[in-house]
Amino acid sequence: MPHIMQKPTRNSWSKTMAKLLISIVVMQISTEVSGSGLDPIFKYIDEQQNEFVQRLKEWVAIPSDSSEPQTWDEVVRMLNVTADKIKMLGGNIEFADVGSQRMSNGQLVHLPPVILAELKKDPKKPTLCIYGHVDVQPAKKEDGWTTDPYTLTEINGNLYGRGASDNKGPVLAWLHAVEAYQALKQEIPVNIKFIIEGMEEAGSNGLDTLTEQRNMTFFSDVDYIVISDNIWIGKKPALTYGTRGNCYFFVEVEGQKQDMHSGVFGGSIHEAMTDLIALLDSLVESSGHILIPAINEAVAPLTEEEKKRYQGIQFDLEVHKKDCGVTKFLFDTKEEILQHRWRYPSLSIHGIEGAFFETGTKTVIPRKVIGKFSIRQVPNMDPSEVEKQVTKYLQKLFAERNSPNQLKVTMPIGAKPWVANVSDPQFVAGRRAVQTVFGVDPDLICEGSTIPIARNFQDVTGKSIIMLPIGGADDGEHSQNEKMSRSNYIQGTKLFAAFFYELSQLPHK
Repeated sequence: MPHIMQKPTRNSWSKTMAKLLISIVVMQISTEVSGSGLDPIFKYIDEQQNEFVQRLKEWVAIPSDSSEPQTWDEVVRMLNVTADKIKMLGGNIEFADVGSQRMSNGQLVHLPPVILAELKKDPKKPTLCIYGHVDVQPAKKEDGWTTDPYTLTEINGNLYGRGASDNKGPVLAWLHAVEAYQALKQEIPVNIKFIIEGMEEAGSNGLDTLTEQRNMTFFSDVDYIVISDNIWIGKKPALTYGTRGNCYFFVEVEGQKQDMHSGVFGGSIHEAMTDLIALLDSLVESSGHILIPAINEAVAPLTEEEKKRYQGIQFDLEVHKKDCGVTKFLFDTKEEILQHRWRYPSLSIHGIEGAFFETGTKTVIPRKVIGKFSIRQVPNMDPSEVEKQVTKYLQKLFAERNSPNQLKVTMPIGAKPWVANVSDPQFVAGRRAVQTVFGVDPDLICEGSTIPIARNFQDVTGKSIIMLPIGGADDGEHSQNEKMSRSNYIQGTKLFAAFFYELSQLPHK
């Protein structure tokens, strides 16, 4: 017999609608449970905070200074400790070889490897790749530290130690966020990969090439890349959408064949130090204006939309003066200060190699000195063009001095700036995570310093990139008495846990 469709009765229609309503309610409850599921995770993080601080103490104790090959063994030791922690979380580890670096003396030195890691994968979930680094800037107690830089010391709620904020604290916070889910047997809402290096402070040598080599493998299934290697602009949490680049220069002036007595030879020879000081003094005015011709021509113009963004940022000039220990800035308004920190180039002189710098007196004329300075890059500056402009300018000035000494200008670092689209969905997830943990809307900020890998990731992988900082504005990265507050360390761990969840709520293909 042929099948005859029956007209639904009033009763059957009511039952169908009732089932539909129940399904909607169940979906709503499920969503609410997922959101409130963060509460026990936050509670676990609070309860484990002393253990988390102790782990940071152990990491800070490893002097993983990447500035000189002599300390790269410590960098490798730090990478091994990091890999062991990821393995404890169930991660698969690969130590990726990034080749060698030729030093200024011609020696070829093998670079520390890069950690590529992945936790258990679910093809139905989006994949987040977390970047971090575990190398640090040089630090010595005699440089002006109040405490031993490699002994994490808590004072008034602040955790002092080299790497506490840049970048060992944030890397550990990511790992602790994963641990919190696992400890409570909660499923991590996203797939997680890690890329952890040990040469960021020395220019991330080899990482650009590795990214290109692994773009079709390690990065192929990555949806989002997050970096937490910077700080807030004030007391308020922030999302970072841009960083300046960096061109670092060596200006070498070489004179006589050996150091000489200033009493015997002073006044009769062209001194390398005098030439170098004259060149360095011709780079920038006291107003901060860079004197190198055409250096500002490529700078992207300030748009009205960008100008409005500065107005809403919470930034107190007087508080910032106090934090910096200065009485006056180069500019008078919040907007001018932030624009010159974020979206205009700046030139800083860092030091002179070969000059007498110790305490006491020494009446020597050094035979060779090397001045070191850097120019922070902004859109749309090109490091290769900046190198030409700087070299041409210095060679012209040196020729005008009519000195028989030898000039050599080199640029060992040429990192491009990075800018993200603040309308990207990942910024929506970041904003919601900040709201969940801190109860406020984050500031949208840029970072004046350079994180070269951000631009590299963007250009090579084409993936969505965000910077999600947990460091405070007064953390003193790269400076004496670097620190991270206990509050930022622990609340930052919660932020990362909430970020996992919020990413999972975005539409996923």
